Amino acid sequence: MAGGLPRSHARRAAVQALYQALVNGQAPTTKDALDFVSAENSDKMDQKYFATLVEGVSKELVTLDSELAFAVDRSLSEIDPVESSVLRLAVYEFIHRPEVPYRVVLNEAVELAKAFGGEKGHRYVNGVLDKMGSKLRAVEYQASKARRNNK
Repeated sequence: MAGGLPRSHARRAAVQALYQALVNGQAPTTKDALDFVSAENSDKMDQKYFATLVEGVSKELVTLDSELAFAVDRSLSEIDPVESSVLRLAVYEFIHRPEVPYRVVLNEAVELAKAFGGEKGHRYVNGVLDKMGSKLRAVEYQASKARRNNK
């Protein structure tokens, strides 16, 4: 996670809140999610962005899961809850936060999967989000790919 930036902390806390709600079979609410965030992290993170992420993923869950069906190789219920929480968060940012560069969303998601997911979960997240980026951020994705190929 890049230097402890407030949005990175917000993403980290949002993934934890989304994961907690998922394993408890509940829809995450901002209030419950903020209660979940420890006091030590709350002053380091962008609380407004955190709330936007948790509320946005909660409200858009059906759409996000529908979009993810394009790139996953199995039902979301069969994917590890950490990885599915990371994927939903990243796809939400791809769709609703165009000011956040594609590579930032992808890199942050991979780092979150490394921090919280299974041993090879970050590879799965990277592969799924690479496909999602090509679909949801086609122009930006192609430009990024062209830059990498020209190096």
